[in-house]
Amino acid sequence: MGRPRRYNPGPANRAVQARFRRLREEAYARGLAEYDGLIQLPTFRDFVVPYVAEGSKRNRNRVSIANSDAHVVAMAASWLRVLTPKALVYSLQYHADQRPGQLRNYWGDVLDIDGGVIQLQRKSNSGQLKGRTWRSAHGVMSITISDTYLRARLQTWIDCVRAGWRLDSAVPIGA
Repeated sequence: MGRPRRYNPGPANRAVQARFRRLREEAYARGLAEYDGLIQLPTFRDFVVPYVAEGSKRNRNRVSIANSDAHVVAMAASWLRVLTPKALVYSLQYHADQRPGQLRNYWGDVLDIDGGVIQLQRKSNSGQLKGRTWRSAHGVMSITISDTYLRARLQTWIDCVRAGWRLDSAVPIGA
């Protein structure tokens, strides 16, 4: 048996890859141009910072954030609706002892959407953990958008916000 063949994309695929790389770079530059104006708007930084902590950064083609706090989720959803024309996908992770219909109604009201569009995902190990009190009384809501260029712009805003942080800027306890 010989060595496995390496993938060689060929000139046509390399051209396509270069084109999409250029479009992502242009979106990143657009995000940089937008940043000074956006950061002045109420709650914009409040949208970016939770994304740093709770948002998915693994996929350059998707924006996704999850949280159990209704205020955080509603604020993030409102920004995402403004920042992209693409459809938002809602999914809810819940525990075995929770009622999915009630959770859909709750999040539908919070997000001003039809709760029936919320995809449900039951937490697989929650059946073995009966009797435990969950902090996420309404489950964990995820909002996802497949938008490569919004993801590139969001990365710009993350980089800009993080550039203002210093590693030694934590306030000492008791100060």
